[in-house]
Amino acid sequence: IQADGTDGDCVTFVLHDEDHTLGNSLRYMIMKNPDVEFCGYCITHPSESKINFRIQTRGALPAVEPFRKGLNDLMGVCQHVLNTFERSMKEFRAQK
Repeated sequence: IQADGTDGDCVTFVLHDEDHTLGNSLRYMIMKNPDVEFCGYCITHPSESKINFRIQTRGALPAVEPFRKGLNDLMGVCQHVLNTFERSMKEFRAQK
């Protein structure tokens, strides 16, 4: 991950080897934060596997904080989905 921005409250992160799967999910998680004024991403080019991810906060919070929180929240959601899936598979196999 590379970060570019002169202000701490408006930063563009470059995520290498990523696409819409992470970009859209992470954008959703970050936009739930009321301190975030803008959050968006773009794919630089279809032949490149990197995204530019921009976060702008309302000024009281550095942009890296909602980025970090969004990643942690997304990992928590993914872990919950995985645990639920594994539990359901275990119950299904036990019924057979």
